[in-house]
Amino acid sequence: MKQLSLLAASLMFSAGVLAGAADNVSVQDPYVRLAPPNAPATGAFMVIKNNGDKDVKVLKADNPVSKVTELHTHLNEGGVMKMRPVPSIDIKAKGEAVLKPGSLHVMLIDLKAPMKEGDVVPITLSFDDGSTKQVDAKVVRPMAAPMPAAMEHKH
Repeated sequence: MKQLSLLAASLMFSAGVLAGAADNVSVQDPYVRLAPPNAPATGAFMVIKNNGDKDVKVLKADNPVSKVTELHTHLNEGGVMKMRPVPSIDIKAKGEAVLKPGSLHVMLIDLKAPMKEGDVVPITLSFDDGSTKQVDAKVVRPMAAPMPAAMEHKH
C-alpha cells in the first residue's frame, strides 16, 4: 500500500512539473491569416502572456493543417525585410510576447488543404519545461495594411 501511495505521489508530482509553464501562460486574440488561393503558407498571430514568476520560452509550435510549423520573425537586412526562423520566443516573467505581422509569428508552411474564413486551427505551443498549451486560432481575412510612412504621399 505504501509503495502505491509513493507511486501515486510521484506521478502527481511529475504531472505538475509537466504542466509548469503552460499553466502560467495565457494566450489572447489568436488568429491565422487567410492565405490567398494556392498559397503554400500563412502566419498565425497572438499575444502570449506569462503570468508566472519565471521566464519561459516557446520552443516550437505544431498544427494539423500544415506539414511544417516554424517560429519566425522579420528582419531588416540591408533595407530588405526578410522572414527568418527563430529557435524560440522568450516571454519574461509577468511579461508578454506579441506575435503580429511584420514581427514574431508562427509560420504554417506547406498547407495540406485550402482554409476558409471562419475555420479554426488548433495550434499547440511547446515550452522549454516540456509543457504544452493548445490554442484555437480562427482563420480571418487579412485587413488592408496601412501604407508605410515612407511611402505616404504628402500634399
